[in-house]
Amino acid sequence: MNLSIVIPLLNEEASLEELFSRIDKVCRSNSLSYEIWFVDDGSTDLSWSIIENLKVQNPQIHAIKFSKNYGKSQALHAAFERTNGDVIITMDADLQDFPEEIPELYSMVVNENYDIVSGWKKKRFDNVMTKNVPSKLFNAAARKVSGVYLHDFNCGLKAYKKQVVKTIDVYGDMHRYIPVLAANAGFRRITEKEVQHQARPYGTSKFGTERFIRGFLDLVTLWFVSRFGGRPMHFFGAVGTLMFIVGFLSALWLGVSKLIDVARGMYGHLITDNPWFYIALTMMIMGTLLFIAGFLGEMIIRTNREHKNYNIDEVI
Repeated sequence: MNLSIVIPLLNEEASLEELFSRIDKVCRSNSLSYEIWFVDDGSTDLSWSIIENLKVQNPQIHAIKFSKNYGKSQALHAAFERTNGDVIITMDADLQDFPEEIPELYSMVVNENYDIVSGWKKKRFDNVMTKNVPSKLFNAAARKVSGVYLHDFNCGLKAYKKQVVKTIDVYGDMHRYIPVLAANAGFRRITEKEVQHQARPYGTSKFGTERFIRGFLDLVTLWFVSRFGGRPMHFFGAVGTLMFIVGFLSALWLGVSKLIDVARGMYGHLITDNPWFYIALTMMIMGTLLFIAGFLGEMIIRTNREHKNYNIDEVI
């Protein structure tokens, strides 16, 4: 199979039939064998019923229904496990992405041997203050921290080699950082393609400005995990050991100073009267706790078992 198209959705009843019709037309006109995986992420409208009706006449449609809203990353994870195409394309269900971009995205992966082709919405039709400006700031920070130089990490329209989606683990809100996760896993042929964008024709956006706050926090997490996720002792153990040594040397200096004072017949001051005593003690305790945190992190990694943090009601 040439293509697997993954479409997470939440309350998109108005756009689903048009979206499928355009995808089907594009794939047929380009002789691409394909399957579609809709993931209903807890919709409360008629989205699931529409998908069921489309499925009756179109066996290439598959769908997963979540028991409630778990988020886009979980939706992608559930679909990635089930895809069969040589190239996997993700896109949003709101018709802001153009299905007509699919053939060129597919060609860049297959003919130019890219691992990931990420869409770049160079000309956006979103609110300037609540979407465009925060997005530019977020993307600039993401490029700086991750070392992956894409203009638009948030674009839902992306194409992947099958090996990429079968290797990486998308969790939390990490869907926007899939290129970074892939780069950390050794997939380095990552590029971008300028894609068309339009204002949402139906419904309202499911993402508010708070997604950028979560995005920055996830970026910090990703930075740490990419460098120390496999060996947490390298971070916690090193910092903890350094703090313990500084605290211990400070306490030792206080003890030696006290002995020198006693040798000189100076008995007036107690070690506990010196604030450095409490600083040294605190550093030793914190150093020990950080070392233990690193050790526990190592144990958790070694005993970790895969688990899914979502519940599936139905798969068709």
